[in-house]
Amino acid sequence: MGSVRKASAWLGLVDDNDDERYYDDDYSEGPESGDAWVTDPRVKVATDTAEEKGQRIGTVTPDSFRDARVIGELFRDGVPVIMNLTAMEPSDAKRVVDFAAGLTFGLRGTIERVANRVFLLTPSNTEIVSGEPAAHREGGFYNQS
Repeated sequence: MGSVRKASAWLGLVDDNDDERYYDDDYSEGPESGDAWVTDPRVKVATDTAEEKGQRIGTVTPDSFRDARVIGELFRDGVPVIMNLTAMEPSDAKRVVDFAAGLTFGLRGTIERVANRVFLLTPSNTEIVSGEPAAHREGGFYNQS
């Protein structure tokens, strides 16, 4: 639509019917049941596949101690959790770390510091593999005897 026609439509001098051509009658509000919006049809929704295989990792960035429940529920379900406590006050962050330490002890898991105020909680059935270069590991790649 030209600028003169837009101005005329705004003033009410002509009917503004050109915008109707952009609307699709089949458009429905919200996603259909069970469907996920994906840009490429070859992309499979990761959460469904990961949940089927039991290969999920939860990431939680709590704002306060009240968010510790989410951490506990994920970990209790056997999901490894990455806790990012950088957005919390130091006193609340200490309480969440204490909670997580008790949680991992009670469920026989492990807690490991990944970075400053970032922790990884792993259930008992999860193995943490170190990403050290082969040269730093004992009997590295080139030191095969």
